[in-house]
Amino acid sequence: MAEKEKLRIDKYLWAIRIFKTRSLAADACNNGKVKCKGVNVKASKTVNTGEQYEVKTEAKKWLIEVIELLHNRVQFSEAIKYYIDLTPEEPKEKIQTTAFVFNTGKRKSKKGRPTKKEKRNLDEFFE
Repeated sequence: MAEKEKLRIDKYLWAIRIFKTRSLAADACNNGKVKCKGVNVKASKTVNTGEQYEVKTEAKKWLIEVIELLHNRVQFSEAIKYYIDLTPEEPKEKIQTTAFVFNTGKRKSKKGRPTKKEKRNLDEFFE
């Protein structure tokens, strides 16, 4: 049972569904995207309850506090019970709006070059 008490940070971040795969979590740790008390964390670091971690993903910058250790990946509704999301509100809203625009692949209206449809309408208008 003593072995079961130790849990690596990459496995924990994968289990609470911050990263889609464990290898993505390990890569984030190795590339300096996961910090504890302002210090970069290696993937093999042991997680303890009460610790706070800053985690940068493509979509969001997280600030989480570990409540309980989770050894296996579970559904999202269960996983959120194992950590507290301390991410400040303002950046959370800003990140969600920018992530929405990038994920849809659609451009913001009236920004940049005209679409094919807009170009056809312009050609019809000027002819």
